[in-house]
Amino acid sequence: MTIEVKVPVLGESVTEATVGEWLKQPGDAVAQDEPIASLETDKVAIEVPSPVAGVMGEHIVAVGDTVEVDAVIATVSEGGSGAAPSPSTSPAPAAKSEEAPAEKASEKEMEALPDGSPTMSPAVRRAVLEAGLDPTTIKGTGKDGRLTKEDVLAAAKAKSGGAAPADTANVPSAAPATGGERKEERVKMTRLRQTIAKRLKSAQDTAALLTTFNDVDMTAVIEAREKYKDVFAKKHGVKLGFMSFFSKASVLALKTFPSVNAQIDGDEIVYFDYVDISVAVSAPNGLVVPVVRNVDQLSFAGIEKAIAEYGGKAKDGTLTMDEMKGGTFTISNGGVFGGLMSTPIINPPQSAVLGLHRIEDRPVVRNGEIVIRPMMYIALSYDHRIIDGREAVTALKTIKEAIEDPTRLLIDL
Repeated sequence: MTIEVKVPVLGESVTEATVGEWLKQPGDAVAQDEPIASLETDKVAIEVPSPVAGVMGEHIVAVGDTVEVDAVIATVSEGGSGAAPSPSTSPAPAAKSEEAPAEKASEKEMEALPDGSPTMSPAVRRAVLEAGLDPTTIKGTGKDGRLTKEDVLAAAKAKSGGAAPADTANVPSAAPATGGERKEERVKMTRLRQTIAKRLKSAQDTAALLTTFNDVDMTAVIEAREKYKDVFAKKHGVKLGFMSFFSKASVLALKTFPSVNAQIDGDEIVYFDYVDISVAVSAPNGLVVPVVRNVDQLSFAGIEKAIAEYGGKAKDGTLTMDEMKGGTFTISNGGVFGGLMSTPIINPPQSAVLGLHRIEDRPVVRNGEIVIRPMMYIALSYDHRIIDGREAVTALKTIKEAIEDPTRLLIDL
């Protein structure tokens, strides 16, 4: 029996998505509830499970197509172990005749690969063919053991015993190599990346953005973390990081200056008596901002557990829409990538974002003497329409003072 696979409910107010990747090809055996496709919405990637166990049938839509909730995207033959349908029995939908040449080329490339090849994205498939490798002999390090382009490049390097082929995707060569070929690759922006671009540009066009800076002596926090990290991890089952300190310090500042935690709604300003902090997390498809709710009521352990859980989900692509809805304030930690200083952009409709950066030893003056201390630059970008400069500067100073003297976090000063 042939079963139709439909687009599941994507979340509140989300009615459509883009087909990001087919995880199963026609003829592949599938188990019930096994993911067969990945859909990209404005915020998250959602995997579509097989409704039954059987054999993957026809792909009704192609990668890059926009599909609506409840639309049929594929079929699965229940039971059996059939073979992959031939091109003559599973023609591409006529409506897709305007499909880009690159997509058609990918289908031909797939046919050139040996049977039993693992599921690969078009870019990985091209890399395999260019390197002349058998993909079944390469160990994948991606999700569920899938091959990544880095896996292919590493295998090519090992095979040749020399340098791996240069990854030229999206990076124009400064000068062509003698006798070499200059290549270009056009990759359609993912739905998530398009949404990120629109929201960030909208924030710049709408808000009166301004950024204020300060620097923080991290000595006290580093010493406290070093002293209690083992006991903390043993008791709570999670590492004690810097984010819980900055989250608590932010709560202190936001409670003191409510406008920094407020939002504009039409001609009204909405003030919140709670603090929901959006934590910027790097995911494979772009930056996502899951929300830690009621941070003002959470313990240090509660904050660290929530952030760790969201970080894992972001890497796995399993964050839900509800986990990224709302938020009254954002913390973005560019320091994990080595950033020294930045001007973060607010996350609409929020009015402020705190940017953290790398910690480095710098000479500072203490009690008339020059000493070396672990210092971090911090930045607060804010919407000047509702937050005055005095409030922004003082709020950032409050965060600085709380980090330099963590006792303030315990006695609410």
